[in-house]
Amino acid sequence: MALNFHQLHIFYTVVDKGSFSAAAQALHMTQPAVTMQVQSLEDYFGTKLLHRSTKRIELTEAGRALLPYARQSIELIRETDAAMSRFTRQLKGRLQLGASLTIGEYILPRLLGPFGKEYPHIAISMKVMNTAQIMEEILNHQLNFGLVEAPVQHPDMHMEPVMNDELKLIAPASHPLAQRSEVTLTEAIRYPFVLREQGSGTRLVMEEQLKARQIDPRSLNIVMELGSTGAVKSAVEAGVGISFVSASSVKHEVALGLIKIVPLADAEFKREFYSIYLKSALLPISAVTFLTFLRERDLRQWL
Repeated sequence: MALNFHQLHIFYTVVDKGSFSAAAQALHMTQPAVTMQVQSLEDYFGTKLLHRSTKRIELTEAGRALLPYARQSIELIRETDAAMSRFTRQLKGRLQLGASLTIGEYILPRLLGPFGKEYPHIAISMKVMNTAQIMEEILNHQLNFGLVEAPVQHPDMHMEPVMNDELKLIAPASHPLAQRSEVTLTEAIRYPFVLREQGSGTRLVMEEQLKARQIDPRSLNIVMELGSTGAVKSAVEAGVGISFVSASSVKHEVALGLIKIVPLADAEFKREFYSIYLKSALLPISAVTFLTFLRERDLRQWL
């Protein structure tokens, strides 16, 4: 019997999740099937790898020795998929992902077209929702991975930056700031603001940047909080206030002269977009190919 990567993956997931039942749920397998695969791995090495109890599994000395190699094998498979994905042009299957609001509404629609031309046999299914919902669906195995606008903290989640973005100060065309060639951040925060809701990726990045400049976000004159970038843009256009939004989200309004981007003389609001997926998951090759596309292409030509 040859050493089986699938069994190493199952063994690693059992240890990572702390139980056979949790590993079975994560791997979409039955618990007896998980147990059988671990037993087959133990038979291959001729030694016990896990002590089983009613509460939690524990690694034997042999299991502790095997664990880092199992982890490395998973990483090697991921790296192999990433390296080979650029050479594969006849991929088939469905790409299922979640995207937070700004990414899903304004960024990805401009990228999915070029991606689809290169990989026409991959069907794309995208859900646009907030970061908390994306994490919940990934944890429940309803999505392969997600793209979000702010870092997330979860022990089971892998996160890595895949794209860059920048928030810009926007104002209605008739606003006093719209006539300026540039303004300072101190000048800008004297005016009423329309912002995304608390907890949104855009709001979090804006608040972190203000704090880094010793400005308390609570000191802003926030006259309205809205649940989408589209609503924020409409409110700014109507003269309700000014705001910070992704530069990619206002190209249309700026071209029409409805909204002006106001250059800041003393601040930049740069951020990264992140991919998130389960640490224990092996992404399908379609997902690996899409993430490689985002990392390695010059996306500015489409954005």
